Amino acid sequence: MPSVTYSSTRGGQKHLDFRTVVMTGLARDRGLFVPDTIPTVTKEELESWRSLSYADLSVKVISKFVQDDQVPADKLEDIIKRSCAAFRHKDVTPVVSVGGHKILELFHGPTFAFKDVALQMLGNFFEYFLETGSNEGRLAVLGATSGDTGSAAIYGLRGKKGIDCIILFPRGRVSPIQERQMTTVQDSNIHCVAVEGTFDDCQDLVKASFNSPEFRDRVKLGAVNSINWCRVLAQTTYYFWSYLRVTDDPAFKDAKVGFSVPTGNFGDILAGFYSKQMGLPVGKLIVATNENDILHRFFTKGEYHREPIQHSISPSMDICVSSNFERYLSFLAGNDSSKLAEWMKNFEETKKLTISGEFLERAQNDFTSARADTQMTLDTIREYSDKYGYVLCPHAAVGVNAIHQTGDVNETMVSLATAHEGKFPAAVKRAVDPLPTPPEQLANLLDLPTRVSECPNDLKAVQDFMQQRIEERMASASA
Repeated sequence: MPSVTYSSTRGGQKHLDFRTVVMTGLARDRGLFVPDTIPTVTKEELESWRSLSYADLSVKVISKFVQDDQVPADKLEDIIKRSCAAFRHKDVTPVVSVGGHKILELFHGPTFAFKDVALQMLGNFFEYFLETGSNEGRLAVLGATSGDTGSAAIYGLRGKKGIDCIILFPRGRVSPIQERQMTTVQDSNIHCVAVEGTFDDCQDLVKASFNSPEFRDRVKLGAVNSINWCRVLAQTTYYFWSYLRVTDDPAFKDAKVGFSVPTGNFGDILAGFYSKQMGLPVGKLIVATNENDILHRFFTKGEYHREPIQHSISPSMDICVSSNFERYLSFLAGNDSSKLAEWMKNFEETKKLTISGEFLERAQNDFTSARADTQMTLDTIREYSDKYGYVLCPHAAVGVNAIHQTGDVNETMVSLATAHEGKFPAAVKRAVDPLPTPPEQLANLLDLPTRVSECPNDLKAVQDFMQQRIEERMASASA
């Protein structure tokens, strides 16, 4: 069976292979790549996977999309198993029961955040594709981060041959621990760049660079943000894993499993949506937002309207335009690329996209949503610490608060804990004092030297910086 192929949401590129979409990132018509077909998993297959380790299960799930014509089976297994070996917990993403529901702990990777699952794999896929002929053996990764993507990308790409990694982050808008996780990495192929502005400004600079054909081709530009399909695909694995762990209990053997996902860019919950499309018995998918609630407004009122970012205690969700949402809009439009292109053109011109009628009804059948502001988030952190001795990070607390709002606190509801609370001590201390002892790896960051560059919020300045760093590395490599 051949591998799944991919087309742009906006219709400009069609039926590309996995290698190409991973190395390309953003489509050249400014759309995102989506699968042309969704492979299915039968109930019998799913049951046969129950006893597998996380890594072996991941091989089964990802090989539904990626066959030998893209990555030989033994190499795919090696890539996935090396990626999972970077995690501190034997289950990679363990499922625990707290407060009458489940929590999926996604913070046991190198940077204590859920993005490690995908970015360890993406780094290893990049490395394999470069070694086997892609891009003349070199790749310049440009990424934007609201906090966690940056460090996870850096830890996934540090020291990789032929790869330059430039990460833009909004100055003063990530937590001090998040910043130090990025800026203490000394590998010569890693460059952290502080930009005056917001995450959306950084993301706009990344997208504008991908939409500059001459620059894109000259530097061999690649993407680590969740615009890269590989990120979404890798994240489907923990939906399958957590479903199997919940239904290990005979009482829930035939149950559908729901998920509450704190989200800003929509990539994490989109992986759950695709898992459901594959046949995983998923119940509710709850979109949990903080004050930056463009997704909540869309699913309750049909209004995807851009508003200024509000600074919150869950900075990784301080996003006012969700870069992955176009993939879902494409699905909602019936994969009609002309309809989708019209929607996105209107949104880019007016900063507003409004749906109603059948479109809104379908969206509300696919997702539920809730919004938790700072006080609600702090109340949830305090309650779970006091009642259950379990300390949530501010993002995870948004997801937990959502299931209380929607009345979905039960043992078949999984709330995703997307980061370790030790990454956000200032926020958590407002609810829990004294704080738990932080993990040694986070505590040690305070003693390490840092390396950071600065750029204005200007496309030419960022591109010139990238070009200079690439030239310096290549000169050093040939010396």
